[in-house]
Amino acid sequence: MKFVLFGAGQRGMIYAQHAHELGHEIVAVAEPVAAKREAARNAFSIAEGNCFERAEELLERERMADAAIIATMDRDHWGQAIAAVQKGYHLLLEKPISPIPEETLEIAEAVKACHRHAVVCHVLRYSPFFREIKNIIDSGELGRVISIDHNENIGNFHIAHSFVRGNWRRKDMASSLVVQKSCHDMDLLVWLAGSGCKQLASFGGLTYFKAENAPEGAAERCVTCPHKDSCRFSAYKAYMPVMGSWPATVLTEDQTPEGMEKAIAEGPYGRCVFHCDNDVCDHQVTALEFDNGVTATFNLSGFTNRMARTIKIMCEDGEIQASEFENTIRVIRFAANGVERCESKVIEPMLTSSGHGGGDGQIVEDFLALIEGRADGAGSDIAYSVESHMMACAAEESRLSGEVIRIAEYREQHTRRREG
Repeated sequence: MKFVLFGAGQRGMIYAQHAHELGHEIVAVAEPVAAKREAARNAFSIAEGNCFERAEELLERERMADAAIIATMDRDHWGQAIAAVQKGYHLLLEKPISPIPEETLEIAEAVKACHRHAVVCHVLRYSPFFREIKNIIDSGELGRVISIDHNENIGNFHIAHSFVRGNWRRKDMASSLVVQKSCHDMDLLVWLAGSGCKQLASFGGLTYFKAENAPEGAAERCVTCPHKDSCRFSAYKAYMPVMGSWPATVLTEDQTPEGMEKAIAEGPYGRCVFHCDNDVCDHQVTALEFDNGVTATFNLSGFTNRMARTIKIMCEDGEIQASEFENTIRVIRFAANGVERCESKVIEPMLTSSGHGGGDGQIVEDFLALIEGRADGAGSDIAYSVESHMMACAAEESRLSGEVIRIAEYREQHTRRREG
């Protein structure tokens, strides 16, 4: 099987590397950053003539492969995805499909019209951790799901890196926080609840990462800041100790002390987190009701120490308490009274070296099985993934308007806009 790669950043390279390790060929790359483009060329032995600065250059060529990995910036997905499926490529598409509801619907329609397959990278569905939770629910051992309490703990250093200094700091450049980070989680909630969403309401904002909270005398950049040795958000503290691994590898291909010093002094990741041009939320909560009566709360927060999800699923006959960081799932059957000892068990899902708890590698294998004809469908087919994107976009609209959003009406409204 042959692939073309749009976007040789962290996510694109992860998916391409998995495909490559499974014996498949990456024959072309489009990447605007020369160092990343060269890294992809070297990693996959891509012919120099098949390395492009602009996605449009690659798309102007005759179809070169069976499938395209699209892992470019959020607002680039729409044009690239539609052009790629019309060219005949199947798609492995990084989330979000698009930050704009009409574009999400149009991409899904184009995939269907062109008789192509498209799998959206909701990799958490494929991790052993969340698959085990789904298996427990589907077994019926605790009865029906009644309510879900789900937390996306972004991590204070992660939100500063990606959503204050980084590529996803501004809604006009990428997406809202809930769309970019948590269409994952909306997808999980749909999957675990076993139902589409009926309605939701959402609240949140940008509270901390702004100028009024800067230490007195803080400079625009860490390199000249009097607090660079004491501030926990100092780029020197955030990146130098983890040189050679994420998130330091995002700053520069030159993972040497000299290369890192230069990137911090000159690049976007050396800016003070209180003096950036960020405008996305740093915390947001959403209350949801599903068509089958399941209710859920979703808490998205940058004010956590760890980067991991925690979830509690409350069922008719028991509850599931799970921590992604601890890799534990506790299954509790309700006792008859307050003194009787309840029946419980702890499950520790299989750990793998693949990212997102094994989901990164598994979604590539699932995609390959689909386009090679070894599977009839994929868990993260774009036809399913549209629902989570409508929910995430609606959550942002609810946050801004203060209104409860009914998802069927919201989807119909944006369908009419697309068609009109």
